Amino acid sequence: MKKWSFSRRAVMKTILAGSVAPWVVYSRAFASSCDDHIVRLGGIASPDTMNPFATSSSFWPLIFTYDVWVGWDAQNHPDRTGFAKDWSVADDSVTWTFKIWPGMKWSDGQPATARDAAFTFNYLRGSIGTPNELNVGTNATDGFEVVDSIIAIDDETLQIVTKVPTRWPVDNWKMIVPEHIWKDISYADALGPFRNDPPLVGTGPMIVSEFHQGQFARLTPNPYFRTGQPATAGTIFSFFSTPDPIAQGLKSGNLDYGMSLTYAQWAELSKDPAIQVGQVRIAQRNYLAFNTASGDGAGSTRALQDPAFRDAIGYAIDQKAIVDRAFHGVADPGVGAIAPIAADYYSDLSDIRRHFDLAKARRRLDAAGYRDRNGDSVRKDKEGNSFQLELITGTGSGNVEIPIAAVQLVAGWLAEIGIPVSVTQLEPGTLGTRTAAPANGGGGWDLLITNSWPSAFPRSLLRFARSQQIGISNTSYWKNEKFDDLLSELDVTVDVAKEHDLVEQAVRLLYTEAPYIVLCYPFLHDARRKDCFEGWGTEDTLSVESYFPLDRLRPI
Repeated sequence: MKKWSFSRRAVMKTILAGSVAPWVVYSRAFASSCDDHIVRLGGIASPDTMNPFATSSSFWPLIFTYDVWVGWDAQNHPDRTGFAKDWSVADDSVTWTFKIWPGMKWSDGQPATARDAAFTFNYLRGSIGTPNELNVGTNATDGFEVVDSIIAIDDETLQIVTKVPTRWPVDNWKMIVPEHIWKDISYADALGPFRNDPPLVGTGPMIVSEFHQGQFARLTPNPYFRTGQPATAGTIFSFFSTPDPIAQGLKSGNLDYGMSLTYAQWAELSKDPAIQVGQVRIAQRNYLAFNTASGDGAGSTRALQDPAFRDAIGYAIDQKAIVDRAFHGVADPGVGAIAPIAADYYSDLSDIRRHFDLAKARRRLDAAGYRDRNGDSVRKDKEGNSFQLELITGTGSGNVEIPIAAVQLVAGWLAEIGIPVSVTQLEPGTLGTRTAAPANGGGGWDLLITNSWPSAFPRSLLRFARSQQIGISNTSYWKNEKFDDLLSELDVTVDVAKEHDLVEQAVRLLYTEAPYIVLCYPFLHDARRKDCFEGWGTEDTLSVESYFPLDRLRPI
């Protein structure tokens, strides 16, 4: 944990060069040789369990072992289908019929059928309203409020009937788990005690066979994968807390692929003829969140609960400067909740968009009652207390790292308008504890700079402000009945024009209330070596939504 203090009289110089963390090399994981045909991946990630019902931090490596039901990739890439092979919806717009892959098997040789999918969905549904509701993991209960029934018609056919027309049956990306492994796991155990230790049983191309928290996961080829056993000898995914060892591993040949690189590392690697670099837009948003809680978990001042205070702060944030100075120009400046990758729903909010103006920020703070009352260059809240806010920051597990330069820029601008802050940098695990729901011991901080990387569906992108998600994806603790109603209506809307209208209303409401100020939408910088394997993607070297391309890599 690292701490800094910022005041108007002492604004620290922005540091653009990241610190180098020690890299502990585990010889078994990092043996550098093309001859063993093991694909070595590296990324910033901190998976804590292999249980998809207990955590959302283990997307990597679980995505290579468990097929998602449908999800983003299957709807945009026909060759990346998940557990469901194809689907249709009846004329009534509520009855969906899914066909799964015929003859599919789990990695232990047991048949994988529509009954496993029905079990996974109904296992989640059955927990709703219980003391141990499964609402915290990658596999969570969100969305099931629109479902009337889910039944397996036969081994290859699943029927989902919804209460109203909705795209949830195809837009959800629950990971399908085997009934014969999970049927005896209680909800209480699924929330955490059951770690689902390797070897796992899945239908994906690579099966987690070994997991060392904070170090690496070893995966072995699935001999029963539906399109044939992958041609490689396996995969090792190494977990890091900084990008420095990832870049080093690519240079040395100890890694075949690395993600979450800084721009400087990416640019340097692009000069190496043995390395192919990639750059792709993703659904991640880096944002400043205000602790809007009252009562338990509240911040140090009630000003955080005031939309006028939050709006004024928005004028002190220069998103373009953050992109130019902290991200070397390789990111999109932040605006609303919808990232540009969701192009059909993205809006630049030109008619209500705030523009960087420190003088305007000061005037708005004055007008809202937050003035410097004694000439000490520090503003006071409405109770007469001087502002001294705690800003916590950290990168979510598996997300693209937020440069500390971006945090320092924000803290510096706040100091310039009379709101000094102290900065505490946290590891993902500690960050999750601090931002948990107040009922679970979270909160007590004032400001938060972090990120979220949901699926690119608009419902998923907007979920981080839904009151039901407080302490899960809603890290501002914001509650707004109108916003919740808009998302509830969105959940049951299939008409494209109406869907766009609801998304626009929700985005505008969220922007004007300002529980979050989106700083930027970063690009994913990754790189791969050219010397050991072929079959990598061209648009995206390695998918951020599915198992691709571990099903089709081949040794050179």
